[in-house]
Amino acid sequence: MSLILSSAPHIRAKDNTQRLMLNVIISLLPCVAAGIYYFGWRAALVIAVSTVSAVAAELIWQKLARKKVRIYDLSAVVTGLLLGLTVPPSAPWWMLVIGSFFAIMVVKQLFGGIGDNFLNPALAARAVLLASWPALMTAGYNVGRFDAVTTPTPLLSSASTMDLLLGNVTGAVGETCKIAILLGFVWLLITGTIRWEIPVITVASACLLGWLLGTDPLTTVLTGGLLFGAVYMATDYVTSPMNRLARILYAVGIGVIIVLIRKYGSYPEGVTYAILLMNIAAPLFDRIPVQRIYGHTKAKKEGK
Repeated sequence: MSLILSSAPHIRAKDNTQRLMLNVIISLLPCVAAGIYYFGWRAALVIAVSTVSAVAAELIWQKLARKKVRIYDLSAVVTGLLLGLTVPPSAPWWMLVIGSFFAIMVVKQLFGGIGDNFLNPALAARAVLLASWPALMTAGYNVGRFDAVTTPTPLLSSASTMDLLLGNVTGAVGETCKIAILLGFVWLLITGTIRWEIPVITVASACLLGWLLGTDPLTTVLTGGLLFGAVYMATDYVTSPMNRLARILYAVGIGVIIVLIRKYGSYPEGVTYAILLMNIAAPLFDRIPVQRIYGHTKAKKEGK
């Protein structure tokens, strides 16, 4: 019998990385299905190219770096899926490959691999694609099913509330159908994959500030990528805070920045940059309040 010797604390968990990633993949299936249903084969191609490229990038890096191949933990699959669901269905294949390779090799692996990246890989890649090829990231795409043209998920929409919920509007592949996102959110909560604080407080703070600035709360939630970002991007284990107070402050910060960018910024949608900014600030939030280290006493000042 082999024994594992390690220092305390000793934590037992029923879920490993693969199981957690599998839960995320399952939760994303409604968004994948909705995207393919509304946007057709182009959406399926975007998702497939993005996912395969992310897995290939991780495999290539680990082979070249002579590291243990860990593509079976499914984290690269999740990154590829998330990236594919946050771009328009008209995105060219080469741009998806560049985005996936940047997410895996630069944002994730260059900083030590899973658990060591300080930014959400898929979101960082989306920001780079948006800054590098804004025309392609906002290009129109004719949807024969509805005789419509896709653009980034609209913030100003004449569609009915039901159309916004069902996803019968233009937008990114996986961001339009809010019911699909909510179904995924419920699955993540049931399986214990994420906690409720970050998604709920992010959306609530955005709605509250938006309402104070004259925006209808329903419009704030049902347009743009707020709901998708709150559920899938802001809750990333590695780049979000650990203690509860920190998670609350982190979520409020995301909601506030989203609304401020939407209201006063030149860029119409602020979800990507709001979450990335809070990713950077997450370690600082974790220091509030300062945690007392078990087994250590506070040093006494001289003369006392």
